[in-house]
Amino acid sequence: MAYDLADLRGQRLARDPEQMLRNLKGDLELKFSVGIWYFTPGGGRFHDRFVPEASVEERIEMAAAMADLGVTGIEAHYPAEVNEQNAHLYRQLRDEAGIGLVAVPFSHFFDPRFEFGSLSNPDPAVREHAKQIAVGALRLIEDLEAEVAISWPGMDGYRYLHGTPYMAMWDRFETTMAEAMDEVPGVRVAIEPKPYEPAANNIYRTTAEGLLAAQRIEARLRHPDNRRLLDEGHALVGLNPETGHVKMGFEMLPAAFSLVAMEGRLAHTHWNSQPDGNYDQDNNVGVVNPHEAEALLYALWALGYTGWFGIDINPENIPVEKAVELNIRGLEKLKERVARLPHERILECHLRPAEHRGELEEILIANL
Repeated sequence: MAYDLADLRGQRLARDPEQMLRNLKGDLELKFSVGIWYFTPGGGRFHDRFVPEASVEERIEMAAAMADLGVTGIEAHYPAEVNEQNAHLYRQLRDEAGIGLVAVPFSHFFDPRFEFGSLSNPDPAVREHAKQIAVGALRLIEDLEAEVAISWPGMDGYRYLHGTPYMAMWDRFETTMAEAMDEVPGVRVAIEPKPYEPAANNIYRTTAEGLLAAQRIEARLRHPDNRRLLDEGHALVGLNPETGHVKMGFEMLPAAFSLVAMEGRLAHTHWNSQPDGNYDQDNNVGVVNPHEAEALLYALWALGYTGWFGIDINPENIPVEKAVELNIRGLEKLKERVARLPHERILECHLRPAEHRGELEEILIANL
């Protein structure tokens, strides 16, 4: 089997502040991946697209040029953007430009068949179709040596509050996901929570809801290979927290991502910027709320994160190459700022606050 399950168990060790400090004294590798879906952004609810649509072949050529910017990973939805017929193009991209396929989100939202949800759809036929998409993606991940499938259930959820059969909805989604994972055992899936859009209320609105879903899906897995990996302490269902979605739910970025890592489930990350609440803007990293993005990078460094920094933006008004360059530069600048901080002093301020009154504020102001 080509697929190699990334070991996330070490994330839990950062519960120990001394381990956090050891991590901070090491390096944080910024591994950048890009999503092929935003290379030529489509229109929105209120406007047509601003740039001509490009084929997958043309977008892969665009991706190859991003190697010079530091991009080494690409993400594509199955089967809309990556599938059995064009898999050779992604192998070629990896072999010639050094940019490998790292994450494969399920195409569980654009198809009109998913008007009332994908894996949670009350229609068994639609649910089966969604399941086969998941199975196909998991198999392709094995074939192309990617790392993780991403489940963003954008159309799964509910509009009205009265009489919604919440538990049945969650049960349908989680049972069907487990069935798909048992057909292709040993491949990790990462749930991407979001409060709303396009569903009025998405099925997993918050980080905590995503974590609970991960636990319940794993409890439904039956294949011996999956059970063995779970018994060894591996997470087969992780999360892919997206900074914009987390802020849409008024959560704090470093706390939300650390909560995922506490369970060894931080399988992937998506980066952009977003004000609290509001619609999903997918702004460039560091442009909105840069101080909290910096705190998030600090938290990931402290917990020993070794995964990908997926740039997940919507560059409607900027050439995509320029937007990717800006986001990489933004993350690199955040890393430079965090590296300058006196980590021992900051940790002491948190562990012995009565003895360091005002010192943390002094440190943060000095590093403005």
